[in-house]
Amino acid sequence: MSVYIHLNMNEMPYLPPENVVRAAQKGLLNLNRYTEQKDLEHLKSLLADYSGVPEEHIVLSAGSDLLLREIVHSFSGGRKIVMVSPSFLPTVQAAKQFATKLISIRLSPPEFVLKPELLLDEVKEPALVIIDNPNNPTGKILLERQTVEAVLDNKNTFFVIDEAYFEFSGVTFTDLVSDHPNLAITRTMDKAFSLAGARIGYLVAGKDFLDVFSSFYAFLPQSSLHAAVEALNCTEYVRKNVRLISEEREILQKKIEDLGTSVSSSSTNFLLIKTEIPDVSARLRNIGVLVSDVSSQLAPGSIRISVGTREENDAFINGYSKILEEAYE
Repeated sequence: MSVYIHLNMNEMPYLPPENVVRAAQKGLLNLNRYTEQKDLEHLKSLLADYSGVPEEHIVLSAGSDLLLREIVHSFSGGRKIVMVSPSFLPTVQAAKQFATKLISIRLSPPEFVLKPELLLDEVKEPALVIIDNPNNPTGKILLERQTVEAVLDNKNTFFVIDEAYFEFSGVTFTDLVSDHPNLAITRTMDKAFSLAGARIGYLVAGKDFLDVFSSFYAFLPQSSLHAAVEALNCTEYVRKNVRLISEEREILQKKIEDLGTSVSSSSTNFLLIKTEIPDVSARLRNIGVLVSDVSSQLAPGSIRISVGTREENDAFINGYSKILEEAYE
């Protein structure tokens, strides 16, 4: 099978508008040049306006995963790392590499709720807390404002919230950054902006993080920079993307439930399902549908499915239905 339906990377199935594509193409005209500082500052200004924070709190990067790795590397010395399990796998891998002590607070199915008292108990000593909100791969919102503020009251704690799916959840804590130097929030334009191929990530950082990131400098590719600037000048398409995906997500969830399979509600562009079919991700791959096997962090048979177009989602449902039939014949 050489042509696959990609429901494994949480990408948007829709291209950005033509004006954003043209802006990326315009960047190719300067492919032999590094991006200029003034253009990077312009992008930072647009991201600051979009995030509702002063420009000096924005740090640019070629992907938010790089920012998370840099934070783990820079802030893990002399303090434990506290995360939830399951969590965004690249961050987990970085934590395992650099942490002298790693605490994973288990999110128990089927609700996958983070109990605030467990988190607050872990920040009584120096800690670096990293929580994805909404969580990947469960799709659940884990944090409430009261909990976030209680964690931040511990001055020996650095708190990082990964808001990669903010546009879908509508939940953000960026307004707390100016008053809390020990808070940082990672975001990306990969998802709702349909710019996964451009790799634009950014950090909304409190002063403690800015001090460390003062020498962190990202020469973004020309095409990525131009596409991001144009995208931020016409964000109405992002709202359309979110609306379309949210509608398809609810339809897809209903169809999965109708097949008798457990599926978690989600505040993102993906769904987590639990099936009793062994090797289900491999079986789906054999019929041309790629999904993410997350059973290494959860129970066997746990897969994460990105919400695609109606045709892509139906292809998954049709393929999965056949696999169910074969398994129970």
